[in-house]
Amino acid sequence: VRLVESGGGLAQPGGSLRLSCEASGFAFGRYAMTWARQRPGKGLEWVAGIESGGAGDRYYADSVKGRFIISRDNAAKTLYLQMDRLEPEDTALYVCAKARGGDWHPEKDEYDTWGQGTQVTVSS
Repeated sequence: VRLVESGGGLAQPGGSLRLSCEASGFAFGRYAMTWARQRPGKGLEWVAGIESGGAGDRYYADSVKGRFIISRDNAAKTLYLQMDRLEPEDTALYVCAKARGGDWHPEKDEYDTWGQGTQVTVSS
């Protein structure tokens, strides 16, 4: 079971980035997935989550609601995070994680596989 994130980089405030998380080694479509981030000097916080299936319910942290969109392509076994109207406070290491089941939960111990992360830096 493996998760590999990509798409991070440097963006200006107000800009956009699209993160990808490629999954392998498990039936991707059967599991809820989440994006989380670790900002400098702070703990891990969840950002967005999506339940299993093709039209799974989505969940967003208040800090990103209306700016970020989580989606998944089960055929491609890939999770995405479209990030628009980026703010300096979005600077963080972004990681994706696989849930233990199809329902989404925000608690860290509900996830059994984590990627290495991709760095996002928002600065002018």
